Amino acid sequence: MDVLIVFIPVAFFAASRHMPILEFFASCLGIIPLAGLMGRATEYLSDRIGSGPGALMNATFGNACEFIIAFAALRAGYHDVVKASITGSIIGNILLVLGASILAGGLKHQSQTFNRVAATTSATLLALAAISLTVPAIFHHFANSKGHEDELALGISIVLFATYCLSLLFSLKTHKHLYTREVDESAAEAIGVHGWGVKTSISVLLISTVLVALLSEVLVKSVEFVAHDLHINKIFIGVVLVAIIGNAAEHSTAIFMAMKNKMDLAINIALGSGAQIALLVAPLLVFSSFALGNPMNLAFTEFEVMSVAVSVIILGYVANDGECNWLEGVQLLAVYAILGTTFFFI
Repeated sequence: MDVLIVFIPVAFFAASRHMPILEFFASCLGIIPLAGLMGRATEYLSDRIGSGPGALMNATFGNACEFIIAFAALRAGYHDVVKASITGSIIGNILLVLGASILAGGLKHQSQTFNRVAATTSATLLALAAISLTVPAIFHHFANSKGHEDELALGISIVLFATYCLSLLFSLKTHKHLYTREVDESAAEAIGVHGWGVKTSISVLLISTVLVALLSEVLVKSVEFVAHDLHINKIFIGVVLVAIIGNAAEHSTAIFMAMKNKMDLAINIALGSGAQIALLVAPLLVFSSFALGNPMNLAFTEFEVMSVAVSVIILGYVANDGECNWLEGVQLLAVYAILGTTFFFI
């Protein structure tokens, strides 16, 4: 994916010439390798500072790219795009990343096993995410106190953030044996950090973060034009396009690990990232919206709520037995295709 770096200058050139369609697609493609570099640098640094602090760093900065893109949309006042990107990241990790990983692994291995307790714990955290979306939506449609939606969002965000902190305590301290990773050459090959040093990693992380922030501004600025000129609704842009570009590098790593028959690691990448979006990134975006003076509520659309709920339900069936095969991957991808197609025509 590193070859896509060539689109970074293309995006800035298009922005200087006010070519919104080229701006949008070039910035999307340019962000993909930068997200990968951020992930690699974070992974390398987390391995160097010890298992406990390293895992904490990885858990905290694992979705930094998604947060930067969503924050740029938040500053522009595109609350619907922000909510759509949250929805897209959650269902994308559950259905697209996990589905593709199970399919790829299943084509090489007839049956694969994973830690059922760790998987169901992540699935339960994602079920909490579905509840956190459902309650504000019901409140929005049936409650008489419409003026309290912002306060409700703030309260729910505090609960989600506290739950995320406690989930870190669970995975890094009290039950860390469930989340132990195998560190070997195949993992290093997958993330591409062989030969990196601490200074290199820090430099890559800082430069990539700055470029992602700049490209996110270019991307968000062109969303309105793309939606109008190509007749694509902004919800689809947020749910599918923005969500995929922020997770593309992470997707490839999960698939690579599944093909190496390291299903625990693949599932931790997919479900851990989805849970982090719901329990950390979403609350931080709500807190940021209050800080910016333009509060964002959590009243997602009915179809967004339904999509997350459906994803969590089918995930429960996959995660419950601690074993998977390629057909289960196909089923997850089929649900994602159905939801994505529907979002396109909304």
